[in-house]
Amino acid sequence: MEPQESTKRSQDEIHDKATPQQQEPTHDEPASKRQRFDEPAETQNGTTKKSPVDRVKGVAPIKAEYLIVAPGQSAKVVVPDVIDDDEAEGRGTIEHQQQGDSRDAGKGGKRKKKTGQNKERTFGTFSDAQRLCNSVAWTPEFSPRSCKFGERCNGLHDIRKYLKEGRRADLETFGGKCPTLEKFGKCPSGWRCLFVSSHSKEVEHEDGRKELVLTDKDGNTYPDDGDTGDANTEVVNNVEGQIKIDLSRKRVQFEKSDKYLKWLEKDTQIFRDHHHKQKDGGAEALDYRAMYVEPPFKPSEKKRLYFGRETPALAPLTTQGNLPFRRLCVDLGCELTYSEMAMGMPLLQGAKSDWTLMRAHKSETTPPRFNGDGPVAQGYDNSKDLKFGAQIAANVPWVAIKSTEALARFLPHLRLIDLNCGCPIDMLYKSGAGSALLDAPSKLERMIRGMNAVSDDVPITAKIRMGVRDDKFTAQKNIERLALGSEEHRDILGAPGCAAVTLHGRTRQQRYTRAANWEYIAETAAVIKRLNEKTDSLTDTIREVDERTLPNGGRMFFIGNGDCYSHIDYFDHVDNAKVDTVMIGRGAIIKPWIYEEIQTGQYLDKSATERLGYIEKFARYGMEAWGSDELGINYTRRFLLEFLSFFSRYVPIGLLEYLPPSINERPPAYKGRNELETLLASKDYKDWIKISEMFLGPAPATFSFTPKHKSNSYEIEAEG
Repeated sequence: MEPQESTKRSQDEIHDKATPQQQEPTHDEPASKRQRFDEPAETQNGTTKKSPVDRVKGVAPIKAEYLIVAPGQSAKVVVPDVIDDDEAEGRGTIEHQQQGDSRDAGKGGKRKKKTGQNKERTFGTFSDAQRLCNSVAWTPEFSPRSCKFGERCNGLHDIRKYLKEGRRADLETFGGKCPTLEKFGKCPSGWRCLFVSSHSKEVEHEDGRKELVLTDKDGNTYPDDGDTGDANTEVVNNVEGQIKIDLSRKRVQFEKSDKYLKWLEKDTQIFRDHHHKQKDGGAEALDYRAMYVEPPFKPSEKKRLYFGRETPALAPLTTQGNLPFRRLCVDLGCELTYSEMAMGMPLLQGAKSDWTLMRAHKSETTPPRFNGDGPVAQGYDNSKDLKFGAQIAANVPWVAIKSTEALARFLPHLRLIDLNCGCPIDMLYKSGAGSALLDAPSKLERMIRGMNAVSDDVPITAKIRMGVRDDKFTAQKNIERLALGSEEHRDILGAPGCAAVTLHGRTRQQRYTRAANWEYIAETAAVIKRLNEKTDSLTDTIREVDERTLPNGGRMFFIGNGDCYSHIDYFDHVDNAKVDTVMIGRGAIIKPWIYEEIQTGQYLDKSATERLGYIEKFARYGMEAWGSDELGINYTRRFLLEFLSFFSRYVPIGLLEYLPPSINERPPAYKGRNELETLLASKDYKDWIKISEMFLGPAPATFSFTPKHKSNSYEIEAEG
């Protein structure tokens, strides 16, 4: 397979080969001067050129020379894959709705409920054939630690037997050298590392005995206690195990939350007793004020945020938004990142899985780009800003409030805490979390107020959808409430203090069946602008809001989200929808270099070799994050395959007849410009496995994989 020469094409270079209708000006040109993609075709040399308006809906316009056409089949006959991207937002059990196509229809046209699909996804087993006891996992052969299980231990204590029988042979990828050792000088996986031969040796003692010992990058032997240290010093927000144990055993006290929740209980009772009654300036109002718990940091006193044209963000992506992937996106120009969505209750219970989601790479603790061209809150200090924020989901105020206090207390590197109010997955919605909060504005306001009261100086933000149902958009009313508070509260308590809102341009009901509604996002941006300028007639009461409860000096930032797939999309949304910045989700998984395109303002026709390099980077980053032992390597494999299930959708710019590319278009069968490009475009899970094996070695026969947005299970057949 010959590597393809790397090419980076500017817009002019690409459009020189396109029709005049395809040519797209730079994002600096006024919108009025931009060429529309649906304008009539023009005639050149007596030949009528096809206009992009002739594009088949939902089908990527592949150039004829790259199409794979079966005998007797039309080149344009294609049935695009139906992909349920909403499943990529879920976690844990995926509850399928009673939906399907005509093939699912039973008698009378009723659709059968889907069963057994994508529920409780399993990935097989990928552990050593025989477990090595921790007492010898990091020590020299003759100096094991004391095994606390003694004779009852069912793990191996013989290192030589373990290396011969307990695990598979060392991997030959990366030249047989441990990537973690090469990066940090030490390997924390010890004898379990599948590259252990690159950091171990046999030494002969004076008495003639030969001992196996672990070594560092320079060949030095580890001390007798086998302390490899925390080799990966680039990961932050590592919460101590004892803290998680204390949380699980309810030993952690949440003084601020308990105090606030006690006040909230009284406040709720007052509103039950005096429903829809308000006595401005009366004794009741004074008593009400007296009971209110002043937070240690008013929203106006919290850290200032900044979202601007130069800060494209990565959406909080469940599963796909893991640390290695976020790190790759930051390498490619992403300026703001979010953790995967963590559940509030497991955080409070000390669940290792949810606290692990809060780990970040040191590159995410660096300040985002800052040009200062847009509105900047007074007091914003870019040198103290960072990229990484956390997202949580909760269904009741006390869970949201206490988990926020825990995050603010135990995570030293945190830009903001975002409340998920948009996840459409049934598991969350039916519990009252995610998009269910859109129809519970009072509860949503209580959550944001309470989170602000206990988050110290960490700002609170929210991510929402347009609404739950297609016939009832609630985003603008919810945003007004998040900006100002309900009429009953704003004159006494002030604003809830929401520092920023992200709006995904779809309803829960729509899922991903329709394109994101950027017209509605633009309308909402205009509403927020009026709120920020304090001129909207519907919100005259803002004059009564305590300015100390307004974040960012009175400015609420607004981020748009949905279907952004190129720098053209990005700058169109910033310039015309008037959002402060754009949060990118699926577009970043399909082509992570979208951030580089935004920085350079041009399409980048990445070669297959370059794209394979990003996969290699992910594999390296995965082993650094999860380990180079059997478990860590196959965790990396699992998340790499999740990545490839989206990455394979990318259609190279050089293969398209028309621009811009669309995220919702699926290509007919096509071949790439070389074998590697064809392989990277494969939708066959076996090819994804083959790609993973280039860097992670053969997959265990017991390993299985089910993409979250697919309904059929992919399994690896046993070798041999």
